[in-house]
Amino acid sequence: MARNNTITLYDLQLASGCTISPFVWATKYALKHKGFELDVVPGGFTGIMERTGGKTERLPAIVDDGKWVLDSWLIAEYLDATYPDRPRLIASESEKVMTETLERWLWQTAIGPWMTCYIKSYRDRSLPEDQDYVTQSRERMFGAKMEDVIIGREARLPQVLLKLELLRQTFREHRWIGGESPNYADYRLLSVFLFCASVADIPPMTEDEPLRDWIDRGFDLYGGLGRCQGMSPLFGLTLREGDPEPFEKGPGFGGGLNKRNTGPDSTRAETARLKGEE
Repeated sequence: MARNNTITLYDLQLASGCTISPFVWATKYALKHKGFELDVVPGGFTGIMERTGGKTERLPAIVDDGKWVLDSWLIAEYLDATYPDRPRLIASESEKVMTETLERWLWQTAIGPWMTCYIKSYRDRSLPEDQDYVTQSRERMFGAKMEDVIIGREARLPQVLLKLELLRQTFREHRWIGGESPNYADYRLLSVFLFCASVADIPPMTEDEPLRDWIDRGFDLYGGLGRCQGMSPLFGLTLREGDPEPFEKGPGFGGGLNKRNTGPDSTRAETARLKGEE
């Protein structure tokens, strides 16, 4: 059991000290959700094997009173199994599957495109000793020079915003993915925006972004855990002439999922809109 209510976390950081890995971000929030203090071991991409005594070449990793646990999902499951008397992160197997599905969707929707926009600042903000590794590995990943990958990003950024409507619809009806309080799904999704804030040299979202309330509340959790030194503003993207509207300005239809039919009175307004009678 954790000594002095503290668990050691091996971090993956930029030169500013800000966490870069969304997986480490999710683990930080998971530990705080469980009520633990963090003993953070700093460091960047290079030297992970040396820092961890050969236990792992990837992070996050935690050490709980001498027990090593690797991988952000396995860490969350370990915390729930080992400390069942503390607030649960994942309430059921079905909740885990839904969280994984949402996370895959958001990675395809946001992190992939955002990486093509911020890959150069990702490298430039890395620790000096990490920059060669980041350059070589990420250029292999994208099959092109970083300077070429970011070309056209001003046109790509508004396109990402168009695809976030699923989350906007959700937070029109609910305070958190977890309902009245955040759960591990909130932390996994917030970690995408925390990652972006760590590398964005121009804002990815407009000032009036409807997700701003959830994002700001998420960053403020646990004494401002997400307000790390070196983070960039997420909001302030200036749209150019011809850019699409970044989000649905009207009430929208919500895919037919966010309204409940309790009789004609509950559906009359939407029916009138569909018939052009409003």
